[in-house]
Amino acid sequence: MASPGPSDYESAFNDDTGVDRTAVPCGAMPTTADARAKRRIAALEDELERMRHERGTKQRLTTYFVAQGRAIRRLVVLYTSLEELIAENDRRYDQRPLGYIELSRALPWLHTNLGGLDHEECEDMLRKLKKGADAARGDDTSCLKDLVAIWVNQHFHPSPLIRPDDKHLRGFGSDICGKLLCPAEWDWDQNRVKAGIRDRTTAYIVSENSWPLFLYENYTMNRDNLEEGLFKSKLLVLAFKAIFTSPSSAKEVDGDGDGADIIANNMRARRKSDQAKVKSCVASIINMKKVTPRSIAYIACQVRFALSNVSSWRTIDGDFDYEAFWNNVVDFFENVPGPVTKRRVEKLLEWWTRKVFGTNHREDLTPEVVSHMSVNTLAEQRKALEDAAFDSD
Repeated sequence: MASPGPSDYESAFNDDTGVDRTAVPCGAMPTTADARAKRRIAALEDELERMRHERGTKQRLTTYFVAQGRAIRRLVVLYTSLEELIAENDRRYDQRPLGYIELSRALPWLHTNLGGLDHEECEDMLRKLKKGADAARGDDTSCLKDLVAIWVNQHFHPSPLIRPDDKHLRGFGSDICGKLLCPAEWDWDQNRVKAGIRDRTTAYIVSENSWPLFLYENYTMNRDNLEEGLFKSKLLVLAFKAIFTSPSSAKEVDGDGDGADIIANNMRARRKSDQAKVKSCVASIINMKKVTPRSIAYIACQVRFALSNVSSWRTIDGDFDYEAFWNNVVDFFENVPGPVTKRRVEKLLEWWTRKVFGTNHREDLTPEVVSHMSVNTLAEQRKALEDAAFDSD
């Protein structure tokens, strides 16, 4: 066999690729440095795209959890932490506590997620929910700080007027704010009551154990029937509508329900608007169609804070405990002594739902209710006639 000549070695280097094919292992395809670089760049681009996708997914989850968390303080609990609610449910799994039940209603997906995520993912989710919950409470506090001042000025014409941007002239130092904050069992117009409260004497301790006058219809209380008119004040309804439907919807609160469907109107406005974006109301975002006891308790705390001269949110204001006050309002609705009181509470909640959402009752059209209406009844009658005619033949 002839040994390879110089021309054979030359051909190993002189092709178009510039690759030393004599150094390539048997069976391997030769590659250039340029080709390898291109593949490496493509791999890095794929990795970058994957990282962008993961970052986008995480950002969407963060946005979702924060947005969903905004319902927690408004509908579930104002002070209790999510961790406490979950721990209480774990301890009493045979009898789920009301707080956790309300949490599951507000966030139906949460219970499943808690069981499907690992510890770190759960902690991250709860942090984001809490961020949204606290942000919503702060936003509502800021909103009502201005609006409550405007409403008080419009309805009571105090002198001097309450400044929307300043809380120092509110509280018991203000004659009208003091009257609205005054425990309903005392007469603010009596000088000794007014002086006793302002001087914080032991005879006039303002605490969560008294219903403030601003909770009552027409801001008057019937001493022989303390329940009459309670939680039916115009100020309370205005604040509720401002937070849950929109500040503009709060302009109309007179009458016993005007037939307006706030959520449907809001959705129609969004569909019709092709230029300016219409912001969804809170009730629409959280799919709220009825007023609940805990949402009333939330608004009662917010209005009480807006009338006070305290500038930053806190649990204790002098002798007044907001957390205990919130619990008292919730207990009024949820901890009733019997069926008679329960019916009165149900009627009050129906009144609230009419005031806030109008007289639309479509969510009450259950299959059972619809089955007894004339359209279905006629369909059943026609079918029965057909069956009778067939049998006779």
